[in-house]
Amino acid sequence: MADADLDVVIRQLARQQQKSLMAAAKKRRDRYGSLAAKAKDKPARDRYRQIAKDTIEHATAAARRLQISADNAADSYARSMRQAVAAADAAAAATKEAAKKKTAKRKTAQGADA
Repeated sequence: MADADLDVVIRQLARQQQKSLMAAAKKRRDRYGSLAAKAKDKPARDRYRQIAKDTIEHATAAARRLQISADNAADSYARSMRQAVAAADAAAAATKEAAKKKTAKRKTAQGADA
């Protein structure tokens, strides 16, 4: 992983966090489901079932936001690295071009002296 791109690492970490978030939400949903099964009256049972549904809905929304944030961060990082490489290449090309012009100038000056 030493030479792995960080955008890939960012996406992997987000996937891991998303999986753990959803696992915790499912565990909580199951807990409320078991409370609904043990409820003595219909309003309590319906309330626990609704809480279980809401838990999964909110966890799914949070996981989606987490994934979108990670994708945005990874894309931004990758874009900035591409721009940095392009800028370094442009600077190297400009330096090389300047060296060629300087060499050509010296050759014409030496030819004029001879």
